[in-house]
Amino acid sequence: MATGILGNQALAAGADTIVYTVPADTFAVVSLNLANRSSSTPADVRIAISDSGTPDNADFIEYDSELLASGVIERTGIVMQAGKNLVVRSSTNDVTAVSYGIETSTGTS
Repeated sequence: MATGILGNQALAAGADTIVYTVPADTFAVVSLNLANRSSSTPADVRIAISDSGTPDNADFIEYDSELLASGVIERTGIVMQAGKNLVVRSSTNDVTAVSYGIETSTGTS
């Protein structure tokens, strides 16, 4: 099982991006950092936990939250079951998403 950085992406503006997917027979405790690399332009960001790469309305844990220029949004203690995707979106190209945490086997192979 993995520990540490589980996924990282430089986000493309306006695109849903899967940063991390929990493997089969596993659950994960994940933290997510979104960093705005722009020193002058804020970004609107979305975070969802979804069965697919296209979240439904009920999947969002952040929706169009403002990420200030040179700012960071951190979400910690996100518990995810097998097969779930951590999906993020930014309104600009200047945001990096990094997920880190620990995966644990459910013992059901």
